[in-house]
Amino acid sequence: MNNRTDWTAHIVLGLGVLLFLLPVWLVFSASTQNPAMIGRGELSFIPGTGLDVYWKVLTEGAPGVAPVWHLLLVSFGMAMAIAIGKILISVLSAYAIAFFRFPFRLACFWMIFFTLMLPVEVRIIPTYAVMAGFGLINTFTGLTMPLIASATATLLLRQTFLAIPDELVEAARMDGAGPLRFLRDILLPVSAANIAALFVILFVYGWNQYLWPLLVATDSRLDTIVIGIVKMIGADTSVEWNRVMATAVLAMLPPVAIVVLMQHWFVKGLTEGDK
Repeated sequence: MNNRTDWTAHIVLGLGVLLFLLPVWLVFSASTQNPAMIGRGELSFIPGTGLDVYWKVLTEGAPGVAPVWHLLLVSFGMAMAIAIGKILISVLSAYAIAFFRFPFRLACFWMIFFTLMLPVEVRIIPTYAVMAGFGLINTFTGLTMPLIASATATLLLRQTFLAIPDELVEAARMDGAGPLRFLRDILLPVSAANIAALFVILFVYGWNQYLWPLLVATDSRLDTIVIGIVKMIGADTSVEWNRVMATAVLAMLPPVAIVVLMQHWFVKGLTEGDK
């Protein structure tokens, strides 16, 4: 009975993998085919021989679009800045809420929590007005700073810190550990798996940003890979679909690489319970 259940689970998982890989394979196959054939909807599941399109989009881009290496660099820098910035701010804010006693501590926590209920569309115009007031439109700082604060990461890290045994806190206090030493030597190592899992999620979040970069960065030098793909499709000339598909494949590689490289920490951070 157990063997039958295992085989059933493997079959279901295999079908799920095939279902997710099918669109990716279709995009890769389309990137190697003739753009006119793609435009007519005559797609083939068998890849062609036009792999040189990847080198062309990396070095040349498309009409009206920067080379893809530049788009990838902007997206990578933006995703890293957002992920690291969110984690730094969330660690400090969660640490303060979990371990310090100060007036209106719970009120501050609930104010942070309530921001989760505000959709992006409600906050985006006031945020744009603030960035414009500081002269940060068309700057990398304006591209990343408004996306750094994270109520979700603060909430998750607060719950992680609250799971720290009281005995460990008391032992650190008796050992003479100050607040910064306790954070550096105890909390961060104990919460490393959770922070790594958050980093993966936040990196992918920053990599996939579209609405905010579209609004705040009209300078083509700050185009992200997502904006670049949209510009390729919306070009006034005929769309070179093989270049669009090749760019889409390249756009998937960095987040996939991050997930694969940090898979152990990612799974551990999501499944780890009490410390």
